Amino acid sequence: MSQHPWIPHYAAGTRAEIDPIAYRHLPDMVRQSSARFASQTAFTQCMPNGMDASLGYAQVERLSDEFAAYLRHTLRLNQGDRVAVQLPNCLAYPVVAFGILKAGCVLVNTNPLYTPREMIHQFNDSGARVLVIIDMFADRLPPVMAETGIETVVTVGITEFFPLLSSTIIRAVLRYVKKQLPPVTVPHTGFQETLAAGRESIAQGVDFAAYVEGIGLDSVAVLQYTGGTTGVSKGAMLSHRNLLANTAQMLEMNQRTLDTGTECVLTALPLYHIFAFTCNLLVFYQGGGWNVLIPSPRPPSNLRKAWEKYPVTWFSGVNTLFGALAAEPWLAQNRPKHLKMAVAGGMALQGAVARRWTETSGTPVVEGYGLTEAAPVVSFNPLGRVKDGSIGIPLPSTEVRCVDDAGNRVGPGSPGELEVRGPQVMLGYWQRPDETARVIEDGWLHTGDVAVMDEEGYFRIVDRMKDMILVSGFNVYPNEVEDRIADHPGVREVAVIGVPDERSGEVVKAFVVRRDPGLTEEAVVSHCRETLAAYKVPKQVEFRDELPKTPIGKILRKALRVDPVAQGQAG
Repeated sequence: MSQHPWIPHYAAGTRAEIDPIAYRHLPDMVRQSSARFASQTAFTQCMPNGMDASLGYAQVERLSDEFAAYLRHTLRLNQGDRVAVQLPNCLAYPVVAFGILKAGCVLVNTNPLYTPREMIHQFNDSGARVLVIIDMFADRLPPVMAETGIETVVTVGITEFFPLLSSTIIRAVLRYVKKQLPPVTVPHTGFQETLAAGRESIAQGVDFAAYVEGIGLDSVAVLQYTGGTTGVSKGAMLSHRNLLANTAQMLEMNQRTLDTGTECVLTALPLYHIFAFTCNLLVFYQGGGWNVLIPSPRPPSNLRKAWEKYPVTWFSGVNTLFGALAAEPWLAQNRPKHLKMAVAGGMALQGAVARRWTETSGTPVVEGYGLTEAAPVVSFNPLGRVKDGSIGIPLPSTEVRCVDDAGNRVGPGSPGELEVRGPQVMLGYWQRPDETARVIEDGWLHTGDVAVMDEEGYFRIVDRMKDMILVSGFNVYPNEVEDRIADHPGVREVAVIGVPDERSGEVVKAFVVRRDPGLTEEAVVSHCRETLAAYKVPKQVEFRDELPKTPIGKILRKALRVDPVAQGQAG
């Protein structure tokens, strides 16, 4: 049997290998696409009330040049310096991201939901010198600035590039009604000020080519933080080649359904997450698409105006988002008229959710598989040849195999660890060669996931080797939550696992042995909320007299996961 049985199942016209990458680096792709589609709309930001604003390809090119000039000329950053970006989906995000890349710097994507403690770790680990942050969360900065090497803070408003009247209304609601615009108490520069400084530098003469001189396909473009296989937060070094190759692989596999210059993609998943960064931002910018940005998909009614106003042809989401939207009466009453494909990733797509989405929207949802270390897409179900419950077949130029504990390839139907080799596999973990060596051997990336391949080369995930918990597509690492709970003086021992949940796929559950007999579930949860993002906070706390352990005293999370009593309390 062929080691690549999936090749005959590619859609007609799909090649097994992608062409050599046609760009020198990501800034080259951005410049070529900006010129090719200069007269078209690139991004539209749609607010829940339907107010919107847009940027064309030519505007994105000019504005990102201005931000690049600000970084290199005004701030005097050097090539390779790291710039952290903590923004939701908004018009400023592509301008900032492309500007960082054009400056020859490295983009460090950061979740805006992070607490100061989490921000401090990521900024110190990456060595970021500049932080671009949404002003709604700037009240978290004082302790961060004191503990990190951040030299410059750039604040961004959610209504950047909106008409004055719309911006005034939206910001007034945020400030006075929702109380979501706190004062910024650290030295900072407004986003429009940075662009003005960049324009002034460009007027005086800027050599953009010099900014990226020496940058090549194998240079680091993005540090994307992940727990890897050990649960310790690490920066996956994604190169220009990794991201451009994965973009090319997606375009090759979906060439029959992706029409250059005419697609409209609805982006509700956050662009700081690698799934949306590659599949929504890069794929559709290279292809001349129109990207409709949703700052927050919660509640799901936030998407209603976008579905009604724009000719959405593509939509990406995670299981929980598809489930929430499928329950919305307005979507069933006004089915998307132009939708060609809905793509699921980030977490397992539940069969019941897929069925409800298809019944509600009239369009099937297609599942794929990826991970941060693969930039991220590894496999995808070809449209017209979808297998339910499968993560599809490997992308062109991608090798995938299942191996046993000894590293030997196993045949169809036999479970084994999923390993991946291809141009999208990361360079390694930032400043962690030992961790890199553990997960990449001879070019093969150990995913830590157990899978089965069928006779036709379709793969199915059957279990995870990692202890990682997936809450609505976000990674939660038990070690981090356990460390936080263990800090409580009333806790003697703690173990954390994920348990099934209908809404979010999984939720965090903590098992606690009390030191203080009066310790309550509310006290544990409140303690966690002080320093953990909301999705990491335990939704369930169970008190026990003891926890299962190995003979040497190591707590057995596995025993808790298979404990029917423990699982039976899942919500």
